[in-house]
Amino acid sequence: MKKLMMTAVALAVVLSLSSLTYAQGEKKTLSGNIVDKACSARVGKAANPQEAAGGHAKKCALSDNCKASGYGVYADGKFYEFDSKGAELAAAALTKSAKDKGAVFKVTGKVSGDKIEVESITETE
Repeated sequence: MKKLMMTAVALAVVLSLSSLTYAQGEKKTLSGNIVDKACSARVGKAANPQEAAGGHAKKCALSDNCKASGYGVYADGKFYEFDSKGAELAAAALTKSAKDKGAVFKVTGKVSGDKIEVESITETE
């Protein structure tokens, strides 16, 4: 009986830990335009938010104030906020891009709600 009880407790612990890991986010790849958080609200209020995100200038996103606000990707009609690693990767990807507007990026990471823990960012177009 004691072994059965210890097995049940161990199983409960394992299941709890695995559900916590799952709750931290589902790994996804999103495709869209990188926008700084300072400008994301304006983009979201546009008549066509995806078009507005594509029209957001790289120069604006890399300006000191916008860069300091952080970044995210506008994909599938929604803004996903990046973690600090993602913000660094986004600044590097924007700097590297030859496009001033309309660059599309593939962002891979763990999505939880409207936030993404970024693993990688690559330009697709």
